[in-house]
Amino acid sequence: MHILVTNDDGVQAPGLLNLAQEMRKLGRVTVLAPDHNWSASGHVKTMERPLRVRETTLADGSAAFMSDGAPSDCVALALLGLVDPADIVISGINPNANIGHDVTYSGTVTAAMEAVIDGVKGIAVSLHSPEGFKGQLDYSTAALVARRVAEKVMSDGLPEDVVLNVNVPYLKENELKGTMITRQGLRVYRDALDQRMDPRGKPYYWIGGEAPTAVDEPGTDFGALTAGYVSITPLQLDLTNYKAMDVLKKWKF
Repeated sequence: MHILVTNDDGVQAPGLLNLAQEMRKLGRVTVLAPDHNWSASGHVKTMERPLRVRETTLADGSAAFMSDGAPSDCVALALLGLVDPADIVISGINPNANIGHDVTYSGTVTAAMEAVIDGVKGIAVSLHSPEGFKGQLDYSTAALVARRVAEKVMSDGLPEDVVLNVNVPYLKENELKGTMITRQGLRVYRDALDQRMDPRGKPYYWIGGEAPTAVDEPGTDFGALTAGYVSITPLQLDLTNYKAMDVLKKWKF
């Protein structure tokens, strides 16, 4: 099995290294990831400039590729023929959970979506690390969960056009309560606009504010995490609201 590993935090991020090391237990691994952090980049496809790819070395001495493109660009480059055909794409491990509406912003998730668009199985993996955590995160549990999910996907398959969004509590393996198949929960954003002045007296802006929260509801991604369960949410590429179609068909134009 050939596994493509990518992320949105940059090729030298520790979460990617832990993921790649665990995936090597399943098969041959190729790493192609951005050369810098692309967090909250969304689903990018770079069309107006050339993309550069260079070889690099991970902290464990293993070879990898890095690109100046976005996470989804990295997957596209790989699957369009830059490397050998991949059987599955694993994106992560993101240091923070990707839940609710995060999936539309997340470079981690949209990299996995790019794989599915190209007809390859895609899994995004994120760690629900404690808010304000200082120090080096332990990705070992999330990496183990990622391997088990990948094994299951390769043995049992996935429905067409489905991306798996996996979020793992910040717990030891023996502390996990289990795994839940969940739906997207409600993310609560607390964004605020911060206007500042540059030295020439011209305004510039930061989108800031407090850290987002979420609604703790049973059956959701966040509800599972807070209860100590791994959350696996099947996302679909078809965003059509079919109930709304029935309403809109009654409109008179």
